[in-house]
Amino acid sequence: MKTYSPKAKEIRREWHIIDASEKTLGRLASQVARLLMGKHKSMYSTNIDTGDYVVIINAAKIKVSGKKAEQKTYYRHSGYPGGLKSLTLKELRSKHPTRVVEYAVKGMVPHNRLGRAMLKKLKIYAGSEHPHHAQTRERENDNP
Repeated sequence: MKTYSPKAKEIRREWHIIDASEKTLGRLASQVARLLMGKHKSMYSTNIDTGDYVVIINAAKIKVSGKKAEQKTYYRHSGYPGGLKSLTLKELRSKHPTRVVEYAVKGMVPHNRLGRAMLKKLKIYAGSEHPHHAQTRERENDNP
C-alpha cells in the first residue's frame, strides 16, 4: 500500500474565529498553532501546508499566570553594536497588544518558509471587531 500525500487542490481551508478573552497565552497559542499547521485534519502532512485560517479577537484581554507580566522579556537587536532592546510583557502588551499572541504562535510553528506561509493565515485583532465577517459559523453550518 502506498503512502497518501495530499495534493494542493484537495486541501479545504476553513475559517476559525477564536475569542482570546480570559484565555491563557500558552494554551491559546498551542491551539492556534495546531489549527494553522493542520494537525487536526486526517490529511496532515509535515511538508505541506494543510492548515486553516485563524482569526483571533480580543487579544488584548489575554491572561498570563504568575509574575510573567513583569518578568517575561522580549528581545530584539538592531544589528549594530549595543543595539539590544528589551521589553517586558506588560510594556509590549500596552504598546502592541496583538504582538504578544503573534510571538507566542510564531514560536510554535516550524521555523522555515513553510512556517512563514502558515503565519500568513493568522489574523489577530486587539478588540472584538474584525473585517472577516463573511467567515462566520452560519456559513459553515449551511453545508451538509
